[in-house]
Amino acid sequence: MEKNPILLSTLSMDSDIPLYSQLVSIVKRNISAGTLATGDLLPSEAELCKTFDISRSTVRQAIGALESEGLVVRKQGRGTFVAEPKVRRKTEMVYSFTSEISSMGMTPSSTLIEFEVIEPTPDIVKVLELSGTDSKVYRFVRIRHVDGEPLILETSFYPQYIYPKLTKELLQTHSFYSLLYEVGVIPANAVDSYEAVIMSRKEAEMLGCKTGSCGFFVQRRTYTEGGMVYEFTQSLMRADRVKLDVFLHKDGVSFTRSVDKN
Repeated sequence: MEKNPILLSTLSMDSDIPLYSQLVSIVKRNISAGTLATGDLLPSEAELCKTFDISRSTVRQAIGALESEGLVVRKQGRGTFVAEPKVRRKTEMVYSFTSEISSMGMTPSSTLIEFEVIEPTPDIVKVLELSGTDSKVYRFVRIRHVDGEPLILETSFYPQYIYPKLTKELLQTHSFYSLLYEVGVIPANAVDSYEAVIMSRKEAEMLGCKTGSCGFFVQRRTYTEGGMVYEFTQSLMRADRVKLDVFLHKDGVSFTRSVDKN
């Protein structure tokens, strides 16, 4: 039997790029090159662990990231397969910072500033559509970097019940989206609102800008296929690095976001 092309690649243990992200890139390259076609079976977790000498959690993180982009689909008891193009199109507008920046040929990274479990304010209860007594919420603040430069100051809120065992250490070593995928929380669509703002002195310092610099303030609510709101994020983006292109067409309106390289 011919060896799966993914298993012919290697990972760099000395690279600053996380191992799971390197594995994601390997799979993407094979799909783009056509060496992996729609419906092809990916190697099993055991095969990937053995070939690349990595842990199962690293493999699962990579598969979760690929699934979040709609590039692969997991079938219970059968394995993970390259998704059909129509499936990929369905999910490509669901936001993932890591995949968005990687697709531009740049390197994403994050710095966790704050992590806490809070009693949500009435506004957060409303936006996350919480009910009952079990309504504690994770709140964490991160600086998102592109090629080592700060780009986004991001504050996120998630209901604690969707992943009760989340810790600061786990969040620092794993993509939260990939962890959620493992427990069946999968993004289906999201709603964004954009506002032009002037950064405060503290915000500008954290993003490496001059006081009074302009920014985009973005609020996002993310939903599962069943309509559950599981994420509310407030992001402050540097306007000197981010460009928005809006497309008007007969089927509606769409937009793309790009990041200028320094």
